[in-house]
Amino acid sequence: MENVNMQEESNHNSETKPQFYIKVVANGPYMLFGEPKMSELFAELDEQGIPTGYREGESFSSKEPCALCRCGASKKHPYCTGEHTKHSWDSKEKAKHESLLKDVVVSDGPLLTLADNERYCSFAHFCDANGGIWNIVECASTDSEVELAKEIVAHCPSGRLVLWDKRAKKIFEPDFAPQVGLLEGVGVKIKGPIWLRGGIQVFGANGDSYEIRNRVTLCRCGESENKPFCDGSHTYL
Repeated sequence: MENVNMQEESNHNSETKPQFYIKVVANGPYMLFGEPKMSELFAELDEQGIPTGYREGESFSSKEPCALCRCGASKKHPYCTGEHTKHSWDSKEKAKHESLLKDVVVSDGPLLTLADNERYCSFAHFCDANGGIWNIVECASTDSEVELAKEIVAHCPSGRLVLWDKRAKKIFEPDFAPQVGLLEGVGVKIKGPIWLRGGIQVFGANGDSYEIRNRVTLCRCGESENKPFCDGSHTYL
């Protein structure tokens, strides 16, 4: 795997205040700034129950100040209603301020390389389509197979899957405008994470920025062991 190139290309630094960003409040909500588009996203399933895409649902205002629930107990999702002060929950941020590409598992094929960091998995299950993204990457030898792999990776909301195109010699990423997606019923009939698309920056409660990524999912059930990021814990509630 061309790990050095992938690592260098995935790192982004911001010298100025970003237009769109989220600030984690200690023992409190996410504060969303920049007023990006925010709407529900529902997974569309095939006959086998495997997600194949998304359909948009209700839209929500992101007018500042916009406080989004991260404890899971809000009475008016996606907004914070102060319930975090009324029940016991672990609000501590546990994710490291490091690249997602650290400690990845690699799948390598003739045209593609896949880096997978399962710690960030939000259990969206798009990766299970067509026999699994890992098998597809290891076998892909045609343009159509490469495009299939790219389509599956683009649907992975958390960005745990990073795809390196050997011919283009660069990471593939879908072209997302900054948007906030509220994932509903992704693989299961429960509320999923907050999906940040298009490089929306996330600052921890201490003011330090996490790695800026094109695809990020934030926990909104309050149970993740990789806060502020989703680790799929909502699927066990």
